[in-house]
Amino acid sequence: MSEFRTGLGWDAHRLAPGRKLLLGGVEIASEMGLDGHSDADVLSHAITDALLGAAALGDIGQHFPDTDPRWSGAESLQFLRHALDLAAAAGFTLVNVDCTVILERPKLKDYRLAIREKLAATLALPLERVSVKFKTAERLGPVGEGRSAEAQAVATLCRSGGPDR
Repeated sequence: MSEFRTGLGWDAHRLAPGRKLLLGGVEIASEMGLDGHSDADVLSHAITDALLGAAALGDIGQHFPDTDPRWSGAESLQFLRHALDLAAAAGFTLVNVDCTVILERPKLKDYRLAIREKLAATLALPLERVSVKFKTAERLGPVGEGRSAEAQAVATLCRSGGPDR
């Protein structure tokens, strides 16, 4: 018997001049980037939280607090790898991830494959198990006004042996 768990992740960051725009570890050509303590990769942060949530291991802030200078400017893909390692240590295997980035501009469709490939490699998943979608906020709220970006992610984990393992 196998146990399946699903986790939901969400993150938002303000857009700021002079910062890189990184999504899923891929640099996106843009005049504005995401502002945050680490590299502010909103997509990697959402997936990290989804992984941690599915395994009931807390959230990204518990593992990588923005008050800790060690994480200043840190690459967010290391957060993903850490969450995956924690889930594996608890007996879980990642099945798939499904993600959505909400950003008014720049348009991201030309980056989809590169982001999926980078995430698949980081998460040790086949490409067909990594879904990345892009949406705008239809000019509503801070995302729609071009002041911020958001990402949502769902991750499914499996542990063989059932819930009483």
